[in-house]
Amino acid sequence: MKRIVFLDQSVPVIFHAVLVASIYLLFVGHNQPGGGFVGGLVAGAAISLRYLAGGLDEVRSVSRFRPWTILGSGIAVSVGTAIAPMLRGDPVLSSMGTEFDVALLGHIYASTTLLFDIGVYMVVVGLVFMVFEAFGEQDTPPVDADAHGEVTPS
Repeated sequence: MKRIVFLDQSVPVIFHAVLVASIYLLFVGHNQPGGGFVGGLVAGAAISLRYLAGGLDEVRSVSRFRPWTILGSGIAVSVGTAIAPMLRGDPVLSSMGTEFDVALLGHIYASTTLLFDIGVYMVVVGLVFMVFEAFGEQDTPPVDADAHGEVTPS
């Protein structure tokens, strides 16, 4: 695989900046455009940059969890958050929340909408990881030609 020096040098810096931007989009998505899906797509773009710079091994080094674990956990969080209001007799996907004070951040309102968006974020990121696992690098055996010019796998 041919290496591109500019890409190899810039991706470690860009990767972390893009991940921070994706988390920012995740948290501001309740009042502005963004949220779990858009934040997950931006994180997927950062993972794609890692693939371009170092291949599948570089993508695998991003997370210690397997892609299906991230995807499945995201589905569980989203579904659990969606059906939790039913336990109180509310409709599915009703927002529940609580208010509290945090020392450095001040007054915060935490809602189940954020949990749902975190689950969606995990689903999108897990799916991006699974795509790279499935299609990232196909290991094909080297092919040799015998004396008669016929190709035989070795």
